[in-house]
Parts: sequence; C-alpha cells; structure tokens
Amino acid sequence: MFEVSVETSFTATHAVTICGVEEEPHSHDWKVVVKVQGEELDNDGLIVDFLDLEKQLSNAIRPLHDSNLNTCPEMNNLNPSTERVALYIAQCIHIPPPNKIVSVTVTEAPHCKATYTP
Repeated sequence: MFEVSVETSFTATHAVTICGVEEEPHSHDWKVVVKVQGEELDNDGLIVDFLDLEKQLSNAIRPLHDSNLNTCPEMNNLNPSTERVALYIAQCIHIPPPNKIVSVTVTEAPHCKATYTP
C-alpha cells in the first residue's frame, strides 16, 4: 500500500455557532493535508501526480482564502466548523479509482484539527 499527501494553507474568518451561541468572528491560518492511498503504481511509478493533487487542492481552497466562511457560498449557509471545511475540501478532490482519498485534515489552530475520512 502506498500513501502520498500534499499540504497547503489559507486564511479565513469564521464564527461557529455552538449550542445556539455564535462565537465572535475570528480569523485562522488554516492548514490542510490531503492523503491519498493506492495499492498499484501507474506506468510512471505513481499513485497520483503530486502536481495534479496540489492543483485540485489549490482550486478547492481558492474560494475560501481571505473569505468569511459564514457567508462563503461553498459552505452552503451551514455552520462553518472545521469538520465541514474538511468535508468540503474532500468533495472537491477527485482521485481515479482504485486509488482513493484516505483523509483530509484541517487545522484551524495549534492542537485543533478535524479529519474527514471518506
């Protein structure tokens, strides 16, 4: 089994509602790690092209960068939790089978991470 990952970051503001109470809007330097797994290498010895995966990740975060996630259309008016950010990013990335996304981990602050596993 092979596993590769790419990482990036972006800045965005959000205010999560918890138990009916909305936080004050605040900004984070969000970190994102996308992991892809596969058993077989292609003719080039890859499970996925790093450049393609980086491009897909860049395209996924582009509308989030420097945005307010509470009003960002990509969040579909849902509570912009770190978990939902990870889900959104995972849904934007397409890996040809039989390879697959193993996880998308989003860090909103040191020691505060959410991982989505499709």
